[in-house]
Amino acid sequence: MLPFYRRMTEGFAQLGVECRLVEMDRDLVASQVQADNLFHILNHGRITHPRVLNAGIAYVYPFWHLDPKGIRAFSSIADMPFRPRMVDGPEARRFTRKLKARQVGRRKSRYAQPKEAETLPQAAVAIFLQSENHRNVGETLYLDRWIMVEATCAAAQGPVIVKPHPREMETEVFDRLLDIQTRHPNLHIALGNIHDIIATSDRVVTINSAVGIEALMHEKPVILCGRADFHHIATTVQTAKALTAALTAPAPGPRYAKYLYWYFGQQCLDASAPDLAEQVLGRMRAAGYEL
Repeated sequence: MLPFYRRMTEGFAQLGVECRLVEMDRDLVASQVQADNLFHILNHGRITHPRVLNAGIAYVYPFWHLDPKGIRAFSSIADMPFRPRMVDGPEARRFTRKLKARQVGRRKSRYAQPKEAETLPQAAVAIFLQSENHRNVGETLYLDRWIMVEATCAAAQGPVIVKPHPREMETEVFDRLLDIQTRHPNLHIALGNIHDIIATSDRVVTINSAVGIEALMHEKPVILCGRADFHHIATTVQTAKALTAALTAPAPGPRYAKYLYWYFGQQCLDASAPDLAEQVLGRMRAAGYEL
């Protein structure tokens, strides 16, 4: 069992809150919710209902979504306004220092990363690819990855580093990148640690990968080519022309610490928190469910 659910259920038991774990059939879960009066927490769910919250890791551990709409690109955070003036600056800086020490300092990411440093050029842009065969990526992209790569290489004033997704290392992907490289010799293919790639690049371009929010930890401007729930201080583009313009425009102002604290510290749950179960109950009450 994932630590989030283990700690949540253990906390419920200590508080005297009854719960049970049920294998989820995604084709039937909506009708099951309608048929009872219980509250449902759905792993990787995407159902909107007064008695449902959808749970899933929020890009980096230990932060989790517990959301009335969905997780990651489908979470309700996407629709929330980010108001920097309402975020406590000193608290945001303290939170972000710890977050960066854990993720950037240790060169950790959602997927295992090489420990060895790779020789990289000082790049104008880093591009991180995603698999469009993944349902969520295919549903949320505005530009496909090849338009994204071609447009970036054509517009970038300097080297462009591209890293394929670790779950998609097929020959076809590399053949396509090598073909683009014949037209754009400024393109460099990298397989190293994402933190090294981000650190050596001026900007990051992706559809809506977790690397985008990790780039904010490096205080690097991010351009998104798809729907994301961390778009608030990034630039979102829907056409190749808009991507070209974004690559040549001034970067947005530095609100990185406040944004990361607002996103992870205020909108997400910390799976390692001792009061996790109480926080979950608070979300259930906020949804209008009487315990």
